[in-house]
Amino acid sequence: MNKSERLDAILQTLRINSVSSVQELSRQLKVSHMTVRRDLLALEQDEEVRVLYGSVMLHPKSSARAIEEPYSLIAAGAEHPDQKRTIGQLAAALVEPQDSLIIDAGSTTEYLAKYLPESISYTVLCYSLNIISETARRRNCRSVFSGGVFHENTMMFESPEGLEAIRKFRATKAFVSAAGVDRQFGVTCMNAYERETKKEVIRSSQRTILLVDSSKLGVIRSDYFANLSDFDEVITDSGISEEYVEFLKAQGITLRIA
Repeated sequence: MNKSERLDAILQTLRINSVSSVQELSRQLKVSHMTVRRDLLALEQDEEVRVLYGSVMLHPKSSARAIEEPYSLIAAGAEHPDQKRTIGQLAAALVEPQDSLIIDAGSTTEYLAKYLPESISYTVLCYSLNIISETARRRNCRSVFSGGVFHENTMMFESPEGLEAIRKFRATKAFVSAAGVDRQFGVTCMNAYERETKKEVIRSSQRTILLVDSSKLGVIRSDYFANLSDFDEVITDSGISEEYVEFLKAQGITLRIA
Protein backbone atom coordinates (compact mmCIF):
# COMPACT_ATOMS: atom_id res chain seq x y z
CA MET A 1 0.00 0.00 0.00
CA ASN A 2 1.52 3.32 -1.06
CA LYS A 3 1.28 6.60 0.86
CA SER A 4 -1.75 7.90 -1.03
CA GLU A 5 -3.64 4.66 -0.38
CA ARG A 6 -2.71 4.78 3.32
CA LEU A 7 -3.96 8.37 3.66
CA ASP A 8 -7.27 7.41 2.05
CA ALA A 9 -7.56 4.36 4.32
CA ILE A 10 -6.91 6.46 7.45
CA LEU A 11 -9.60 8.99 6.48
CA GLN A 12 -12.13 6.28 5.68
CA THR A 13 -11.43 4.53 8.99
CA LEU A 14 -12.07 7.79 10.86
CA ARG A 15 -15.28 8.43 8.92
CA ILE A 16 -16.52 5.01 10.01
CA ASN A 17 -15.26 4.92 13.61
CA SER A 18 -14.99 8.67 14.44
CA VAL A 19 -11.77 8.14 16.44
CA SER A 20 -8.76 5.82 16.31
CA SER A 21 -5.19 5.63 17.61
CA VAL A 22 -1.72 5.38 16.15
CA GLN A 23 -1.46 1.82 17.44
CA GLU A 24 -4.76 0.74 15.86
CA LEU A 25 -3.99 2.39 12.53
CA SER A 26 -0.57 0.76 12.51
CA ARG A 27 -2.22 -2.64 13.02
CA GLN A 28 -4.84 -2.08 10.32
CA LEU A 29 -2.41 -0.75 7.72
CA LYS A 30 0.33 -3.24 8.64
CA VAL A 31 3.00 -0.54 8.81
CA SER A 32 5.18 0.84 11.62
CA HIS A 33 4.04 3.43 14.17
CA MET A 34 6.59 5.84 12.68
CA THR A 35 5.05 5.48 9.20
CA VAL A 36 1.58 6.17 10.61
CA ARG A 37 2.86 9.25 12.46
CA ARG A 38 4.40 10.61 9.25
CA ASP A 39 1.12 10.02 7.40
CA LEU A 40 -0.85 11.72 10.17
CA LEU A 41 1.51 14.71 10.07
CA ALA A 42 0.74 15.15 6.36
CA LEU A 43 -3.01 14.90 7.05
CA GLU A 44 -2.72 17.38 9.93
CA GLN A 45 -0.98 19.88 7.67
CA ASP A 46 -3.89 19.58 5.21
CA GLU A 47 -6.40 20.01 8.07
CA GLU A 48 -7.87 16.57 7.45
CA VAL A 49 -7.23 15.11 10.94
CA ARG A 50 -6.33 16.17 14.47
CA VAL A 51 -4.05 14.15 16.77
CA LEU A 52 -4.60 14.68 20.50
CA TYR A 53 -2.69 12.67 23.12
CA GLY A 54 -2.38 9.64 20.84
CA SER A 55 -6.01 9.75 19.66
CA VAL A 56 -6.73 10.52 16.02
CA MET A 57 -9.97 12.11 14.78
CA LEU A 58 -11.23 13.96 11.73
CA HIS A 59 -10.52 17.66 11.68
CA PRO A 60 -13.78 19.66 12.13
CA LYS A 61 -13.25 21.26 8.71
CA SER A 62 -12.89 17.85 7.08
CA SER A 63 -16.05 16.60 8.82
CA ALA A 64 -17.96 19.65 7.58
CA ARG A 65 -16.85 19.00 4.00
CA ALA A 66 -18.13 15.42 4.22
CA ILE A 67 -21.50 16.59 5.50
CA GLU A 68 -21.83 19.17 2.75
CA GLU A 69 -21.33 16.60 -0.03
CA PRO A 70 -23.88 13.76 0.31
CA TYR A 71 -23.86 11.04 -2.32
CA SER A 72 -25.96 11.67 -5.42
CA LEU A 73 -26.33 9.22 -8.31
CA ILE A 74 -26.74 12.11 -10.73
CA ALA A 75 -23.49 13.70 -9.54
CA ALA A 76 -21.73 10.33 -9.60
CA GLY A 77 -22.86 9.79 -13.19
CA ALA A 78 -21.00 12.94 -14.22
CA GLU A 79 -17.70 11.50 -12.93
CA HIS A 80 -15.59 9.43 -15.37
CA PRO A 81 -18.45 8.99 -17.89
CA ASP A 82 -16.20 7.70 -20.71
CA GLN A 83 -14.76 4.95 -18.52
CA LYS A 84 -18.20 3.98 -17.20
CA ARG A 85 -19.59 3.86 -20.73
CA THR A 86 -16.89 1.48 -21.98
CA ILE A 87 -17.30 -0.70 -18.87
CA GLY A 88 -21.06 -0.84 -19.48
CA GLN A 89 -20.57 -1.76 -23.14
CA LEU A 90 -18.15 -4.57 -22.28
CA ALA A 91 -20.49 -5.90 -19.58
CA ALA A 92 -23.47 -5.85 -21.96
CA ALA A 93 -21.49 -7.95 -24.44
CA LEU A 94 -21.45 -10.77 -21.85
CA VAL A 95 -25.25 -11.15 -21.92
CA GLU A 96 -26.32 -14.37 -23.64
CA PRO A 97 -29.68 -15.71 -24.88
CA GLN A 98 -31.98 -16.85 -22.05
CA ASP A 99 -29.76 -15.34 -19.35
CA SER A 100 -31.42 -14.35 -16.10
CA LEU A 101 -29.68 -11.21 -14.85
CA ILE A 102 -29.64 -9.01 -11.78
CA ILE A 103 -28.50 -5.44 -12.41
CA ASP A 104 -27.55 -3.46 -9.33
CA ALA A 105 -28.29 0.22 -8.78
CA GLY A 106 -25.54 2.62 -9.82
CA SER A 107 -24.22 5.02 -12.42
CA THR A 108 -21.93 2.44 -14.07
CA THR A 109 -24.62 -0.25 -14.19
CA GLU A 110 -26.89 2.31 -15.88
CA TYR A 111 -24.53 2.25 -18.86
CA LEU A 112 -24.79 -1.55 -18.93
CA ALA A 113 -28.59 -1.20 -19.06
CA LYS A 114 -28.31 1.31 -21.92
CA TYR A 115 -26.28 -1.16 -24.00
CA LEU A 116 -28.24 -4.34 -23.30
CA PRO A 117 -28.72 -6.35 -26.53
CA GLU A 118 -31.94 -5.90 -28.48
CA SER A 119 -31.94 -9.08 -30.56
CA ILE A 120 -31.89 -11.85 -27.92
CA SER A 121 -34.27 -12.83 -25.11
CA TYR A 122 -33.31 -12.63 -21.43
CA THR A 123 -34.73 -11.67 -18.03
CA VAL A 124 -33.54 -8.81 -15.80
CA LEU A 125 -34.33 -8.31 -12.13
CA CYS A 126 -33.62 -4.77 -10.96
CA TYR A 127 -34.60 -2.38 -8.17
CA SER A 128 -33.69 1.13 -9.31
CA LEU A 129 -35.53 3.69 -11.38
CA ASN A 130 -32.74 4.39 -13.85
CA ILE A 131 -32.28 0.65 -14.63
CA ILE A 132 -35.96 -0.28 -15.00
CA SER A 133 -36.49 2.70 -17.32
CA GLU A 134 -33.94 1.12 -19.69
CA THR A 135 -34.93 -2.56 -19.45
CA ALA A 136 -38.66 -1.91 -19.80
CA ARG A 137 -38.10 -0.41 -23.27
CA ARG A 138 -36.54 -3.56 -24.69
CA ARG A 139 -38.94 -5.83 -26.58
CA ASN A 140 -37.08 -9.08 -25.84
CA CYS A 141 -36.26 -8.28 -22.20
CA ARG A 142 -38.53 -9.59 -19.46
CA SER A 143 -38.23 -7.08 -16.59
CA VAL A 144 -38.75 -8.07 -12.94
CA PHE A 145 -38.88 -5.21 -10.43
CA SER A 146 -38.48 -5.94 -6.72
CA GLY A 147 -39.75 -2.54 -5.50
CA GLY A 148 -39.92 -0.99 -2.03
CA VAL A 149 -39.10 2.36 -0.46
CA PHE A 150 -37.59 4.85 -2.92
CA HIS A 151 -34.23 6.47 -2.06
CA GLU A 152 -33.84 9.59 -4.16
CA ASN A 153 -30.05 9.89 -3.84
CA THR A 154 -29.43 6.50 -5.50
CA MET A 155 -32.78 6.04 -7.32
CA MET A 156 -32.92 2.66 -5.56
CA PHE A 157 -35.96 0.89 -4.10
CA GLU A 158 -35.51 -1.45 -1.12
CA SER A 159 -37.74 -3.30 1.35
CA PRO A 160 -38.03 -6.67 3.16
CA GLU A 161 -40.34 -7.80 0.37
CA GLY A 162 -37.78 -6.72 -2.22
CA LEU A 163 -35.08 -8.75 -0.47
CA GLU A 164 -37.38 -11.78 -0.46
CA ALA A 165 -37.97 -11.38 -4.20
CA ILE A 166 -34.20 -11.40 -4.77
CA ARG A 167 -33.79 -14.50 -2.55
CA LYS A 168 -36.34 -16.38 -4.69
CA PHE A 169 -34.72 -15.29 -7.97
CA ARG A 170 -31.86 -17.23 -9.52
CA ALA A 171 -29.52 -15.32 -11.79
CA THR A 172 -27.01 -16.71 -14.25
CA LYS A 173 -25.15 -13.40 -13.97
CA ALA A 174 -25.33 -10.50 -11.50
CA PHE A 175 -23.74 -7.14 -12.29
CA VAL A 176 -22.89 -5.32 -9.05
CA SER A 177 -21.66 -1.78 -8.51
CA ALA A 178 -19.52 -0.36 -5.68
CA ALA A 179 -18.33 2.99 -4.34
CA GLY A 180 -15.03 1.61 -3.07
CA VAL A 181 -12.81 -1.43 -3.61
CA ASP A 182 -9.85 -2.14 -1.35
CA ARG A 183 -7.67 -5.25 -1.08
CA GLN A 184 -7.72 -5.22 2.72
CA PHE A 185 -11.08 -3.62 3.57
CA GLY A 186 -13.15 -5.19 0.81
CA VAL A 187 -15.96 -3.87 -1.37
CA THR A 188 -18.00 -0.99 0.04
CA CYS A 189 -20.95 1.27 -0.76
CA MET A 190 -22.07 4.71 0.38
CA ASN A 191 -25.36 3.89 2.12
CA ALA A 192 -26.25 1.37 4.83
CA TYR A 193 -29.58 0.56 3.18
CA GLU A 194 -27.75 -0.80 0.10
CA ARG A 195 -25.80 -3.50 1.98
CA GLU A 196 -28.39 -6.25 2.43
CA THR A 197 -29.65 -5.94 -1.13
CA LYS A 198 -26.15 -6.32 -2.53
CA LYS A 199 -25.45 -9.29 -0.25
CA GLU A 200 -28.62 -11.07 -1.37
CA VAL A 201 -27.78 -10.40 -5.02
CA ILE A 202 -24.40 -12.11 -4.58
CA ARG A 203 -26.01 -15.10 -2.83
CA SER A 204 -28.64 -15.50 -5.57
CA SER A 205 -26.29 -15.49 -8.56
CA GLN A 206 -24.35 -18.21 -10.36
CA ARG A 207 -21.75 -15.74 -11.59
CA THR A 208 -21.15 -12.37 -9.92
CA ILE A 209 -19.48 -9.55 -11.85
CA LEU A 210 -18.24 -6.32 -10.27
CA LEU A 211 -18.44 -3.20 -12.45
CA VAL A 212 -16.19 -0.46 -11.13
CA ASP A 213 -14.14 2.29 -12.73
CA SER A 214 -10.49 2.45 -11.73
CA SER A 215 -10.93 5.57 -9.57
CA LYS A 216 -12.74 3.37 -7.02
CA LEU A 217 -9.78 0.99 -6.58
CA GLY A 218 -7.97 1.60 -3.30
CA VAL A 219 -10.97 3.56 -1.98
CA ILE A 220 -12.86 2.62 1.21
CA ARG A 221 -16.43 3.77 1.83
CA SER A 222 -18.45 3.44 5.00
CA ASP A 223 -20.59 0.35 4.32
CA TYR A 224 -18.93 -3.01 3.70
CA PHE A 225 -20.90 -5.68 1.82
CA ALA A 226 -18.43 -8.15 0.24
CA ASN A 227 -14.86 -9.30 -0.17
CA LEU A 228 -13.24 -9.14 -3.59
CA SER A 229 -13.06 -12.94 -3.46
CA ASP A 230 -16.89 -13.03 -3.52
CA PHE A 231 -16.76 -11.97 -7.19
CA ASP A 232 -16.00 -14.14 -10.19
CA GLU A 233 -15.11 -11.23 -12.47
CA VAL A 234 -14.15 -7.57 -12.28
CA ILE A 235 -14.72 -5.21 -15.20
CA THR A 236 -12.83 -1.92 -15.01
CA ASP A 237 -10.96 0.52 -17.27
CA SER A 238 -7.35 0.86 -18.35
CA GLY A 239 -6.52 3.09 -15.37
CA ILE A 240 -6.20 0.05 -13.10
CA SER A 241 -2.78 -0.19 -11.44
CA GLU A 242 -0.46 -3.14 -11.99
CA GLU A 243 -0.73 -3.76 -8.24
CA TYR A 244 -4.46 -4.45 -8.52
CA VAL A 245 -4.01 -6.47 -11.72
CA GLU A 246 -1.64 -8.80 -9.87
CA PHE A 247 -3.86 -8.95 -6.79
CA LEU A 248 -6.95 -9.96 -8.78
CA LYS A 249 -4.93 -12.53 -10.70
CA ALA A 250 -3.65 -14.03 -7.44
CA GLN A 251 -7.26 -14.27 -6.19
CA GLY A 252 -8.30 -16.22 -9.30
CA ILE A 253 -10.71 -13.45 -10.36
CA THR A 254 -11.25 -12.89 -14.07
CA LEU A 255 -10.27 -9.32 -14.97
CA ARG A 256 -11.74 -7.59 -18.02
CA ILE A 257 -10.35 -4.18 -18.98
CA ALA A 258 -12.57 -1.95 -21.10
